[in-house]
Amino acid sequence: MTSQRTRARMIDRLREQGIKNEAVLRAMAAVPRHVFIEEALASRAYEDTALPLGLGQTISQPYVVARMIELLLNGRPGLGKTLEIGAGCGYQAAVLAQLTNEVYAVERLAPLLDKAKANMRTLQQFNVRLKHADGLLGLPEAAPFDSIIVAAAGSQIPPALLAQLREGGRLVLPVGAAEQYLRLIERTPQGFVETRLDAVRFVPLLPGVQ
Repeated sequence: MTSQRTRARMIDRLREQGIKNEAVLRAMAAVPRHVFIEEALASRAYEDTALPLGLGQTISQPYVVARMIELLLNGRPGLGKTLEIGAGCGYQAAVLAQLTNEVYAVERLAPLLDKAKANMRTLQQFNVRLKHADGLLGLPEAAPFDSIIVAAAGSQIPPALLAQLREGGRLVLPVGAAEQYLRLIERTPQGFVETRLDAVRFVPLLPGVQ
């Protein structure tokens, strides 16, 4: 279930679901999702579903990861300096790291951050900087960012993330409570341009660290 053939089927399914950016598909193919999942669930690693990580958190379904990264990348030569809010086990950060040399990933739950660090060591993925921090505050010491991706849903767009987005940069995140939608925010010389996209389901974006 962790073979190249199984991974290839996941990529074929992403294409069927509408993911067109070949760089994103190559990045998804390059990262062994089973490494990030508990052994008991490894046989389901390449299904298009979110899976539990413990602590009330999940690893996002492959389609949603690919869709959000495609939104960040499309029409641009690369992701540039990238910030991920909600690193979880590190899976999405590892995919992002296939598309840029500079990924900063923030996680508020220390046990998950430890898992992410261990997974990065396993994969020898050394261009991801992981930090235990409150994602609502972004990462001001590394700002500004060309790309920001958020893996949890808040009721509004965190002002700190808008402030840390470089002109020409993009932010993609889920927004909402009972009903959540992906939002794409682009920072132009004239200000922020916001587009509402697909309905999604994410864990809540919470303040503080644990």
